[in-house]
Amino acid sequence: MKYMLLIYNDPAREPVHGTPEFEKMMAGFFAANDQMKADGVLCDGEGLQGIEAATSLRITSGKVETMDGPFAETREHLGGYYVVDVPDLDAALKYAALIPSAKFGTIEVRPLMDYNPAG
Repeated sequence: MKYMLLIYNDPAREPVHGTPEFEKMMAGFFAANDQMKADGVLCDGEGLQGIEAATSLRITSGKVETMDGPFAETREHLGGYYVVDVPDLDAALKYAALIPSAKFGTIEVRPLMDYNPAG
């Protein structure tokens, strides 16, 4: 089963770029990547550009509306994701716990829908 591990960070709590704490955090991400690859569960993963680069879209009464930034007002920002293919939720949680942002943010673990089952 595939799970998406959504990485939410609170910018006020994450390490500042260029500091030793930031370098330690990044080393943790590289280690998580390496472990997921070594275990053969990593399908995809990437960081996202900052919320200042986001554009949200919705359609209201047939009219497309766009707005700068993310739609949700929250302290934590979606910063990246992993997609892992593991047997169950317990295994997905094990890999989510490897993500350094879990120490100062939230990792949301969500199963993916499979609209293209093998036939």
